Amino acid sequence: MNDRAIGVFDSGLGGLTCVKELKKLMPNESIIYFGDTGRVPYGTRSRETIIKYVSQNIRFLKTFGVKLIAAACGTASTLALEEAKAAAGDIPVIGVVEGASEDAARATKNGRIGVIGTPATIGSGAYERKLKSLRPDIYIKSAACPLFVPVVENGRADKDDPIVKILVREYLSGIKDDGCDTLILGCTHYPLLRDAISEYLGGGVSLIDSGRSAALKVAQYVLENSLEAHKPGQSQFYVSDANVYNFSSLAGMFLGEDIGADVLKADIEKY
Repeated sequence: MNDRAIGVFDSGLGGLTCVKELKKLMPNESIIYFGDTGRVPYGTRSRETIIKYVSQNIRFLKTFGVKLIAAACGTASTLALEEAKAAAGDIPVIGVVEGASEDAARATKNGRIGVIGTPATIGSGAYERKLKSLRPDIYIKSAACPLFVPVVENGRADKDDPIVKILVREYLSGIKDDGCDTLILGCTHYPLLRDAISEYLGGGVSLIDSGRSAALKVAQYVLENSLEAHKPGQSQFYVSDANVYNFSSLAGMFLGEDIGADVLKADIEKY
């Protein structure tokens, strides 16, 4: 048993989709969430900048004595996971790539998998390498979706929103044309666009939520290492932008619950 919190970080709001799943799977666990809202998005940054940001995020979460850290960010997981682990020291760090790839390899029936993510995530080739290591016969079609994160961060995720419709069609037409029966949502912001994506691709396509896959990996690690909390925990939310109201007002859309005003600003540049 271990009542220390689980740390979760993302470039902004997207990692809350992972938090939502963690709360379902392990309702007793305390969670410390950091959203780097002052520097979102990560997906268009250089690898050096992403490594700097991720290392600072890890050092911030370590100040809470967390027992485990979930890198609930596709860009961080694909470009800076090893650096995150180095910064974390003896604290385990779990990213989103491994679990989502395993789930997609199991889900596909025709061996054709689509992967969408930020330009940095897609450019890294991390999903392709992991999928090929699991099933060399798999065909993979990847697509960068640079405007999905800003759209979601601005609260525009409705499937009937004309901007959402245009972007989904533009980014996913190649995946649809290639007959992929499984799609990895390689950024934790993207589950908010699930309805629009599903409507465009058709109901026969399995959508793999990388945040949920990561949450399942975290839960598995906690159980296998006897790290479960034995009493109900609490969630704390931190952001790097001074406008905490914007985060709290949109967080309910990701979590499915109101977090009220319980959001604090972290001076991330100190770490």
